[in-house]
Amino acid sequence: MLLTLSAGIPAFSQIESQVAPKPAPVPLVLLGGTITDVSDWGRSALDQQNSIVIIQNGKITDVGSRFLIPVPKGAQVIDCTGKFLVPGLIDGFTGMNSQGQASAHLYMGVTTIVASGDDRRGHIDFSANPSPHLYLLDSVGSTDNWSLLMGHDNWTAKLREGAHPVELSPEDTANQINSTAHLGTRVLWLGWNLTAANTQWIITRAHQLGMVTYGEFISTPYSVGIDAGVDALLHMSRYELGVVPDELQRPLVDDPYGAAANTAYDYAEHLPPSDSHFRNYGHFISTHHAALMPTFSLFYLNLPNHRDLWKEPAASLLNPMNMFMPSNRSTGELDYPLSPWTRHLPNVTVRWMEESQRKKADLSAMRLWRINQTIFTGAPHYLAASGAAAFGTMPGISLHTEMEMLVRIGLSPREALAAATNNYSIQFGWNELGLIAPGRRADVLILDADPTNNIWNVRRISTLIVDGNIIDREGLLKRK
Repeated sequence: MLLTLSAGIPAFSQIESQVAPKPAPVPLVLLGGTITDVSDWGRSALDQQNSIVIIQNGKITDVGSRFLIPVPKGAQVIDCTGKFLVPGLIDGFTGMNSQGQASAHLYMGVTTIVASGDDRRGHIDFSANPSPHLYLLDSVGSTDNWSLLMGHDNWTAKLREGAHPVELSPEDTANQINSTAHLGTRVLWLGWNLTAANTQWIITRAHQLGMVTYGEFISTPYSVGIDAGVDALLHMSRYELGVVPDELQRPLVDDPYGAAANTAYDYAEHLPPSDSHFRNYGHFISTHHAALMPTFSLFYLNLPNHRDLWKEPAASLLNPMNMFMPSNRSTGELDYPLSPWTRHLPNVTVRWMEESQRKKADLSAMRLWRINQTIFTGAPHYLAASGAAAFGTMPGISLHTEMEMLVRIGLSPREALAAATNNYSIQFGWNELGLIAPGRRADVLILDADPTNNIWNVRRISTLIVDGNIIDREGLLKRK
């Protein structure tokens, strides 16, 4: 039946004005706790004891002394006496391809992730609920079967890879940046085959649009990317190429995947880890805009003093089928499968070959670790990222191993916590997160112990708050 409006029916604006206004949401108050200071790259230590934090509409509205700021009438109050308040954690490079992985992130206090969909981490599960905040990462300037633009408009044919990714034309790259920005992409990944001129232009254009750039270079010299203002250098197994001489860098423009790359890595591998080239490189990074995102966790199981991550409560949420090269659920160690032809060999020979591969991988990881110890002496800034779920890393869990490794490399616990929180605000201008301060998003962890005494205490979460909502943390363990 067709309905028509008559003169006796009030206009829409009149109907709207007659609807009773919704009651204001009840404020949430965190009372009496110590707010852990993570400002200034973790170098400040002005913790606020006996604090009050007032949250409304998903935002922090007031922070100060409980003796100076009154508790709003009718507020829901959480007594935080004897507890410690820190911002929700940020994982700067990780996957999330299932509800189980989303729940594992949240259970471990990771409330924001830079989400990568790729051949190792699978497609991002946008349907997961509950979920950490998703800040999307996309590749730029190159063909990529996993780009967020695949399936959009005319991009599929342009982005489909051949045997190896290839650079796009400048016109296509410009359009690609604009198109992925319209999807809400926050981070652009600058990959192996991008040459220097394109890298410089992309970084400039990304910053004009308020987007962040991650560099994982081979064809582009690291000095060029750093001078151009790349925001973060990704993976300790990649940015070691920053020390190769020009004569080894030049062939990488034409051969980023083959013999030239092998030669460049061999050069870096044969430098002593304490060589002054690495120390000078660390100093160069520290005096420029770039921060290091080493993803130590990708090598955690190859380094000494690691533990079985499958024993973590959050690991029960994870399906090894959704992970790339997961560790063995029985041993907690990485397996090193051999070629099919070895099945005809005696068992003792097979075991010897597997152990040889393990020792080789462990030695390589230790070499990279020692290089990073030398780079650390140059005082670069750090951002925490796990790289999950690949090579034995686990969503949520491995961000904590990352902070542990940052402490092991030489950061204080407070500095390691800052690397997973407010350093992202400083480095990327993401001022909606990272601090417990007015105007910031109300993602807060209430801890039972002081995280500045021991980074392990960040795991001791008594209350998880996301967008101002208290999350049933134990209930997450049932959300697979």
